[in-house]
Amino acid sequence: MSTEHVLSHQDGRPVTHARIRRGANKVPEVTAYFWIIKLLTTGMGETASDYLAKVLNPVVAVGLGGFAFAASLVVQFSVRRYVAWIYWTAIVMVSVFGTMAADVLHVALGVPYVVSTPLFMIVLAVVFALWYTSERTLSIHGIRTRRREFFYWAAVLATFALGTAAGDLTASVGLRYLGSAVVFVVAICVPTVLYRSGTLGAVTAFWIAYVITRPLGASLADWMALPHSRGGLALGLGPVTLSWTAAIVGFVAYMAVSKRDVQIG
Repeated sequence: MSTEHVLSHQDGRPVTHARIRRGANKVPEVTAYFWIIKLLTTGMGETASDYLAKVLNPVVAVGLGGFAFAASLVVQFSVRRYVAWIYWTAIVMVSVFGTMAADVLHVALGVPYVVSTPLFMIVLAVVFALWYTSERTLSIHGIRTRRREFFYWAAVLATFALGTAAGDLTASVGLRYLGSAVVFVVAICVPTVLYRSGTLGAVTAFWIAYVITRPLGASLADWMALPHSRGGLALGLGPVTLSWTAAIVGFVAYMAVSKRDVQIG
């Protein structure tokens, strides 16, 4: 495959990367649809993980989740361009497995959320540091090489685990799930306002919002699924998982047909 000199940007500053393989970007354009589907996958992953742990042996559930997660990434890495259903399947599997990873630390190993939340923050910070040191950018508008794609998915997995722990932490300190959702709705407005005012760069704003969507979606899904005794609507883990999955399938099908989320250039 031919190569070229690619000019990428980090908060508006040009950074030249020589001899980067030419190819289509492997991730979708960031549109309103992107955030809607992302939010749906976070909630679906939360309830699906809890449902699987409830109906299956937890060890079996984690094993199946890990296998599905690995298989989805193998498929994602094997294609040469962004394919909507392949990408979002991988995101769903990351959501399910990331939830399981955070839950294993708390339930199986007894690590409190007040410890696991900063732990996953450190993990994410390390991933970002390694990514930036290697590529001099954290932008998602140039995921065209295997190395950049690896860093991208490592960051995505870390954000899901961090978001799970943070959401459970806020719910456990008295806010419950609806209260937690309100907190995260307010929180996600902060990077949006700062970005639109020119105070915060696009890349930084994106990743902050990306992290916050995880506990926001999970809190909403838990609020819908869990019993009244836990502050929920008692709709059930299974029904909420199925309904959110149906919504994801509908939006992804629209993206696959319309190509509205395909990055150009």
